[in-house]
Amino acid sequence: MNAASVLGNLRELSRNGLGAPLILLLMLSMMVLPLPAVLLDLLFTFNISLALVVLLAGVYAHRPLDFAAFPTILLLATLMRLALNVASTRAVLLEGHTGPDAAGQVIQAFGEFVIGGNYAVGLVVFLILVIINFVVVTKGATRISEVSARFTLDAMPGKQMAIDADLNAGLIEQEEARLRRQEIMEEADFYGSMDGASKFVRGDAIAGILILLINVIGGLSVGLLQHDLSFSEAARNYTLLTIGDGLVAQIPSLVLSTAAGILVTRVSHAQDMGTQILTQLFENPKPLAVVAAVLGGMGLIPGMPNLAFLGLASLCGFAAWHLSRQQKIEAAPPPPAPLETPELSWEDIPPVDPIGLEIGYRLIPMVDKAQGGQLMGRIKGVRKKLSQEWGFLIPAVHIRDNLNLAPTAYRITLFGVTVGEAEIFPEREMAINPGQVFGKVEGTPTQDPAFGLEALWIEPAQREQAQVQGYTVVDAGTVIATHLSQILQNHAHELLGREEVQQLLENLTKVAPKLTEGMVPETLPLGVVQKVLQQLLTEGVPIRDMRTIVETLAEHALRSQDPAVLTAMVRIALGRSIVQQINGLNKELEVISISPDLEQLLLRSLQAANEGGGLNMEPGLAEKLHRTLKESAQRQEAVGKPAILLVQGVLRAWLARFIHHTIPELKVLSYNEIPEDKQVRIVASVGS
Repeated sequence: MNAASVLGNLRELSRNGLGAPLILLLMLSMMVLPLPAVLLDLLFTFNISLALVVLLAGVYAHRPLDFAAFPTILLLATLMRLALNVASTRAVLLEGHTGPDAAGQVIQAFGEFVIGGNYAVGLVVFLILVIINFVVVTKGATRISEVSARFTLDAMPGKQMAIDADLNAGLIEQEEARLRRQEIMEEADFYGSMDGASKFVRGDAIAGILILLINVIGGLSVGLLQHDLSFSEAARNYTLLTIGDGLVAQIPSLVLSTAAGILVTRVSHAQDMGTQILTQLFENPKPLAVVAAVLGGMGLIPGMPNLAFLGLASLCGFAAWHLSRQQKIEAAPPPPAPLETPELSWEDIPPVDPIGLEIGYRLIPMVDKAQGGQLMGRIKGVRKKLSQEWGFLIPAVHIRDNLNLAPTAYRITLFGVTVGEAEIFPEREMAINPGQVFGKVEGTPTQDPAFGLEALWIEPAQREQAQVQGYTVVDAGTVIATHLSQILQNHAHELLGREEVQQLLENLTKVAPKLTEGMVPETLPLGVVQKVLQQLLTEGVPIRDMRTIVETLAEHALRSQDPAVLTAMVRIALGRSIVQQINGLNKELEVISISPDLEQLLLRSLQAANEGGGLNMEPGLAEKLHRTLKESAQRQEAVGKPAILLVQGVLRAWLARFIHHTIPELKVLSYNEIPEDKQVRIVASVGS
């Protein structure tokens, strides 16, 4: 039977759920049944091999969660080592009088070769290993596990809010958000398990000392009283066997403790530990140059081992010179390309970009993939999310550097006009106050450019502290992407041109050719369809359901081609979708109404208005109406309810335009847009 077949059988046992029970049964058997010396040699060798495999797996893991099974493996390895101690103790006490090979060749080798056959030296070496394991490695790993578990649990709410913020901004998909939440839970479980598993290793170190004392005293008693050995012979046989047994157990224990320490001190990175240490330790040639100078000075002192010091100083100096030379070669600019002056043409006049993002020169690494920039991918995620929500393709964002801007500033433009700008710190992170925080964090005060919330620019090392205090922490790239997302949502209607409308109709033709046949330009001009769709977007209504929109336009186009009238008809057809977008699946719809007297006054003002004009209201009445509507909307938001104003269809469009920029959270609906299965409850009446 070869190794491949053995591994295959082990995998089959694991899949059948028999692996863990079989291992526990074998451990119990080792404690109860006497084992021959050959089998003890095999098991001790396997124990050392297992410890080395676990250590190397921890070294080459990129993240602690890549080796999430480590706490369980640590527990099983500790139990197996204790079971081997019981089995070897039985062999030592029963057969120790026969000689140093009574418990197998592995224990004999550690007792004679490793410590030179001197049990006093072996006792000292064993105690030193136990002290290193118990006082240094295990204690430190246990403390790190405790602190990591506590801070991981404290930071979970902030990390969850950051994931929700990225999801709402369109930076990540629903599946990625689910995976990131699952990773947070797994991280908390891992450090909690490591905190408990480290206690087993500490207990194992204490048990090693006690087993050593018991075996020495028991071996001397057995040798002197039962086998009539002299004191020196009994001390030599049983003490060497006991120390050899202890060393065979403590060396794998120290290796596993080191693996635990390495794993809990790892920082998540896309490199294994060896590459990460070499990259960060020898990246800067200055420390090597200083070390070379110090070692060279010490090597010149008379009486010092000059050859060793001067040899190592030469090696460090050469390494520093080589690293410095490599960095200069990498930093050297490429040779300039030959300059050519082509003829001026119409192509030299750039068109105005629908969406532009101008950045200062210090923000260039954020959009350069070669330098690890992720902003391009996040902007693509924002476009994808908004395109799916609104129902048409958001134009590409043209990014360019602008030397007229501050080094860390950016500017968002629509058709060449600036609609938003801010200044960020790319090396810091923004901690946003969502409305309630539990403490203070040191940082530079600022405002979230997307929503105007109070925020702080903090160092990346303060991220977990800020999340524990209740802040939502995002990096600089997320700040820009969220700001861009908010601006695009507010100006979606401006991005819908005739080209996009034509593309929407062509896509609908592929699935419903008869519906669009003769629609444009025979039934309606393309410009009228565009105005209807733009008005829907202005009022926050997505245009995903093009089938319903086109059917409604075709039905009412013969009676009117006024975009305002057609928009009202389309809104009625989309009423269920509009109400669900505002109120969800709730059966009851809480609304704000207008008193009959005020409603009649507004209707008379509308009838008296000139064609193409607005509501002809007195300034005092308009101000009072605006103030009352704003107060009612704020009361609804304070109780966690959507703010909805329900009016007659004739007034809906004018009132929606009246409050569009000043009270954006108040949605204006007409009676005809309410689905029949919704129950309307009036919570406030304006003007009464």
